[in-house]
Amino acid sequence: MSLDQARFVRACGLSELEEDTPKRVELDGTPVSVVHTEGEVYAIHDICSHANVSLSEGEVEDCQIECWLHGSSFDLRTGKPSGLPATRPVPVYPVKIEGGDVLVDVHASLSQES
Repeated sequence: MSLDQARFVRACGLSELEEDTPKRVELDGTPVSVVHTEGEVYAIHDICSHANVSLSEGEVEDCQIECWLHGSSFDLRTGKPSGLPATRPVPVYPVKIEGGDVLVDVHASLSQES
C-alpha cells in the first residue's frame, strides 16, 4: 500500500506527548501506544505478544518499550522483542506529523513477522 492509499487517522496532538512516556490510544478498534523518544514519534501495538497486557504502562529507554509484567522489551522501530519471555514481535505502524497532529495508519504494519 502506498502512502497515497494509507489511512492515517489522528492519534493525538504532538504537544500531548511527554518524552519517553507512552500514550495509549485506540484507533479503528486497535490499541496503540504512541511514543515520543529520541526526537522521533513511534506507534506500536499496545498489547504485549507474550501476555495480554498494555505496553503503554511500561517504561521507554533506548528506543525500546518494556512490558511491565514480565520485562520483555520491544524495539519501537521494528516491534521485535529483545529478550524473553516474549518471542514474537508486535506490529509497529507508520506515523506522520501534520500541523501539530500525530497521525497513524493502523492498517499498514511496518513490522515483519518472523
